[in-house]
Amino acid sequence: MSTFKLVVSTPDGNKFKGDAVKLSLRGSEGDLAVLAGHIPFITSVKPCDCRIELEDGSEKVGHTDGGLLTVSNESTTLLSGSFSWK
Repeated sequence: MSTFKLVVSTPDGNKFKGDAVKLSLRGSEGDLAVLAGHIPFITSVKPCDCRIELEDGSEKVGHTDGGLLTVSNESTTLLSGSFSWK
């Protein structure tokens, strides 16, 4: 499967930095998923559980208190006030 560069960052530092197959979370307009090759966009993120699917098929789940998601051709970044792994 194709991957994309993902960074989950808080004021305390990066909580995740690496390759992901899929990122699922709740944006301002509802639930969304980011895959490799996604069109660039920016959206606010509501407090929610975030699911990161990795290339080996495993999944990491964390909780964000909300923030900002930016998707570009080079990488995807979730900026959050706080993020904790479940």
